[in-house]
Amino acid sequence: MKHDPLITGQDELAVERFQDDTRHMIVFDVLDSAAPIGSPGERIRLFLSDKAYAKALAAQERGEIRIKKHAAVIEGHILPDRKRKRRH
Repeated sequence: MKHDPLITGQDELAVERFQDDTRHMIVFDVLDSAAPIGSPGERIRLFLSDKAYAKALAAQERGEIRIKKHAAVIEGHILPDRKRKRRH
C-alpha cells in the first residue's frame, strides 16, 4: 500500500481561503531546498491569489516544487479541476 506524505501548510478551513483575492488552492511537493517554502519531501497546501499562483507556477518550472492538485477558489468555495474527457 502506497503511503501519501502528510500535508502541511494551510488546512482546508484556513482564513486565507476566505480572503477576497484568493483564487487558487494548490497541494504541492517540495523538490528542492531552493523552494520559496518548505523542505524537500514535504507536501504543502496553500490558498493563493493570482499573483502568488503565478509565482508557484514559476517555482514549478524551475523544478523547485511539483503541483499535485489545483482547485479554483471562489468566495471561499473550493472547485476542484476536472479531468478533460478525450473526444473520439
